[in-house]
Amino acid sequence: MESSSPLISIHQNPHPESPPNPPPSKKSFVTSLMETTFLRTPSFKEDTYFVSHLKSSERKSLQELKDKLLASQSLDSMWGIPLLADDKADVILLKFLRARDFKVEDSLHMLLSCLSWRRDFGAETILDEELGFEELEGTVAYMYGCDREGHPVCYNDYGVFRDRDMFEKVFGDDEKLQKFLRWRVQVLERGIKLLDFKPGGVNSIIQVTDLKDMPKRELRAASNHILSLFQDNYPEMVARKIFINVPWYFSMLYSMFSPFLTQRTKSKFVISKEGNVVQTLYKFIRPEDIPVQYGGLSRPSDLQNGPPKPASEFTVKGGEKVNIQIEGIEAGATITWDIVVGGWDLEYGAEFVPIAEGSYTIAVGKPRKIAATEEAIHNSFTAREAGKMVLIVDNAASRRRKVAAYRYVVRKSTAV
Repeated sequence: MESSSPLISIHQNPHPESPPNPPPSKKSFVTSLMETTFLRTPSFKEDTYFVSHLKSSERKSLQELKDKLLASQSLDSMWGIPLLADDKADVILLKFLRARDFKVEDSLHMLLSCLSWRRDFGAETILDEELGFEELEGTVAYMYGCDREGHPVCYNDYGVFRDRDMFEKVFGDDEKLQKFLRWRVQVLERGIKLLDFKPGGVNSIIQVTDLKDMPKRELRAASNHILSLFQDNYPEMVARKIFINVPWYFSMLYSMFSPFLTQRTKSKFVISKEGNVVQTLYKFIRPEDIPVQYGGLSRPSDLQNGPPKPASEFTVKGGEKVNIQIEGIEAGATITWDIVVGGWDLEYGAEFVPIAEGSYTIAVGKPRKIAATEEAIHNSFTAREAGKMVLIVDNAASRRRKVAAYRYVVRKSTAV
């Protein structure tokens, strides 16, 4: 049973010995380039897939594609949906049309090529295969939770391949590379299995790619294969591509291949430099759905217990001390809580304050400096007497604003 909503008190508490704020420095060339390249890109607007929302020319293209598909006698299914069946089929056809700017012949060619590839590759049955990449599950590429709009999220992190032995084990020859590609398609197919394929539903996924420690040269061949496979056979399956821990040279690379990307593709990109990961992810994904290694509250074991308990979000400005007061805790009750601050680097503590006069405050967690790399704190406390729990976040030594989240559960004693 939960207690009433907690109180949050905020105190401006800058250290008196702190130096005055320095004058703003000039932006570096790299920072200016990244802002010019990415921040001015219009945000992607996802298609609703309602035929009634299409332009008359787009509805005409959809009907023409259906007619040509029927004439080709290619009455296949894709993801278990017959391509000439109903509005679910329309969602698939519109993805191919959108990928080719509603040019019917080009869309038909892409669709038939995709059907042929799926037959040859065995994509329809790939979820049943045991490919032997257990050590990569949950680290290199994996589906985990949903964003704020319900899109399944796929996380990608190829940093493990900076280890030469691991790289050779997975990409040492063409046979190994092809097996890895099958596994990577399998991960994507798992995500697609979660989609609605209906107008107004969730019809695409979110990709989060961590570029930290990624061995870009060594993975170039694999990356090109993956990109080619996905572009040719999974059109409009990604609603947003979020790149995190982006190194300084990424903007240089982007400026070179940017001319070859459509405006629609570029509008899906979200770029986050190292140090801004949590702030970026919180914009799109709730904290309780973000893995702890990326500043969220979710651990793999949580997924076994049904939908995650919602978290409350708050911000901590530079020079602020925030006290989260959870009142109404009865004697014998146990309170369990999770709390995280993006890029910690501040002091955290917890104390229990009894309501009875003459009782002493109990230091549940002595104030200590939390490193920037530390994951969410999970703790619990059983109260011997009635009172309130106070979670203390002290950002007084920093000038940087930080996003944060917490959640808690209070369970009453079952003792008679």
